Amino acid sequence: MPADGGIGAATKRREDVRFLTGTGNYTDDINMRGQAYVHFLRSDVAHGRIKGIDTAEAAAMPGVIRIFTGADFEGVGSIPCGWQVTDRHGQPMQEPAHPVLAQGKVRHVGDPIAAVVAESRAEARDAAEAIAVDIEELPAVVDMKAALDDGAPKVHDDLTSNLCYDWGFVEDNREAVDAAIKGAAHVTTLELVNQRLVANAMEPRVALGDYNRASDDSTLYTTSQNPHVIRLLMGAFVLGIPEHKLRVVSPDVGGGFGSKIFHYAEEAFVTFAAKALNRPVKWTASRSEAFISDAQGRDHVTKIELALDADNNFVAIRTATLANMGAYLSTFAPSVPTYLHGTLMAGNYKTPNIYVNVKAVFTNTVPVDAYRGAGRPEASFQIERVIDKAARELGVDPIALRRQNFVTEFPYATPVAVEYDTGDYVATMDKLEEIADIKGFAARRAASEKRGMLRGFGVNCYIEACGIAPSALVGQLGARAGLYESATVRVNATGGITVMTGSHSHGQGHETSFAQVVAEMIGIDANMVEIVHGDTAKVPMGMGTYGSRSLAVGGSAMVRATEKIINKARKIAAHLMEASEADIELKDGKFSVAGTDKSVAWGT
Repeated sequence: MPADGGIGAATKRREDVRFLTGTGNYTDDINMRGQAYVHFLRSDVAHGRIKGIDTAEAAAMPGVIRIFTGADFEGVGSIPCGWQVTDRHGQPMQEPAHPVLAQGKVRHVGDPIAAVVAESRAEARDAAEAIAVDIEELPAVVDMKAALDDGAPKVHDDLTSNLCYDWGFVEDNREAVDAAIKGAAHVTTLELVNQRLVANAMEPRVALGDYNRASDDSTLYTTSQNPHVIRLLMGAFVLGIPEHKLRVVSPDVGGGFGSKIFHYAEEAFVTFAAKALNRPVKWTASRSEAFISDAQGRDHVTKIELALDADNNFVAIRTATLANMGAYLSTFAPSVPTYLHGTLMAGNYKTPNIYVNVKAVFTNTVPVDAYRGAGRPEASFQIERVIDKAARELGVDPIALRRQNFVTEFPYATPVAVEYDTGDYVATMDKLEEIADIKGFAARRAASEKRGMLRGFGVNCYIEACGIAPSALVGQLGARAGLYESATVRVNATGGITVMTGSHSHGQGHETSFAQVVAEMIGIDANMVEIVHGDTAKVPMGMGTYGSRSLAVGGSAMVRATEKIINKARKIAAHLMEASEADIELKDGKFSVAGTDKSVAWGT
């Protein structure tokens, strides 16, 4: 066992030294010689046709280097979506173009129209305010139901409608669910709103592009949860830069919560502009700018029906959801109300029939994508709220109703494509009731009322899907990337270890926990293990951090790589001690010959 106790041991996080002393290295801390600054002129209308852009006055202002508009990006690729949904009729989703700068139309407040590159931030901002834009304001749709009405204004003129996809899951269940609901003894119906949320990390997004004319290499420094995915999407689909000519660096990141997973237009712009101008170009979002440019979360409207038999057993669940995509498809947006939502609709309960319908809708609003749980909280909210309402309608205890319908035998194949291998929801509820002291609640409520305060009591049970990784299911449901993770473990001459991982840390303490994994396997102190992440030049492949996948997927890759290191070291130890490899044991950082006092320490 390593000196610090290994995996899960209480220890001070090594990265906190720099965070707490103000010596972290965030993207905005990075400044380069000859650096210029960009300010984006953004639309102040939700929907409009661009009739003209006059940059003459702005271009003549002090410090202005160049002004870019959508015309400068003709021939440049569209910001891509990393997930494709096939609808219940077997048709692929409608997937509109997403230009780096608006071309022809603006489609939401905050859509970038022009970009001013200047010697300072202030000069870039002042010049942007002097740009004259002639916009013919068009009717906008912000309500999802209205967006699907016949004759509704189309967000994208080249699409057949504002419907991105009409998804059914599992479509083969539909008739059985309809029949079960029709024949049920009781059906509870509930309409719910998962309201739109604005992501608001402590560190706003920043992007800094650099170009080396001598080597034709481009470098992007960015606040990202997955720099390798940015390299893939921006290089292959937007700017056409080969992977070996594009480096993406994501240093310390001050919070992500999903909003920093995605590839954004600003990243492509600074990389493009740095090459066009042959000098570094930097953008730092203001807090108000982030509210209209960062991908937002949730924004679902759902009708859910829970059917029960005469004994209050669940027999069917049917949901119909409208999911707002906003004006464009963000990187993983189509996955949130489908794969990340539909597969969770069984919850903790043995409901034999489940059907989930989702209509994804384009509106003249900021794009929506994964945020804080992404799809799973929405599913739990729907299930648990409808169970509570059913309990009230039936006049039964909501906890007893849940207990009656818990899954108790494992493995359990749900009707929504996933199998639960283990669980003990009854024991969890037992513990909850003990901790919550339900019997004493009435007295606590009465005491609160005497002080003029209200006290409520609610119960929630949920299943969480974490550790998204390669599987047949994610492939079937639309993932356009492998969702794998990589790790390279190298042993230095004196026994120190360097681990290079494609997972990225934005506050979770990976530099501490990842080191514990490798240290415990070998039996050395975790301080001997260095964790390297966030740089595609140092770590060749990766898929980043989101969905609580870092230790489950990234850690598993480290375990496999460390196993190879240990097996090789065992061969070397056997040779040094003139023993059979089969007789070599590893414990507490020492290789020894079984049944003897012969041993060699790690790093010897």
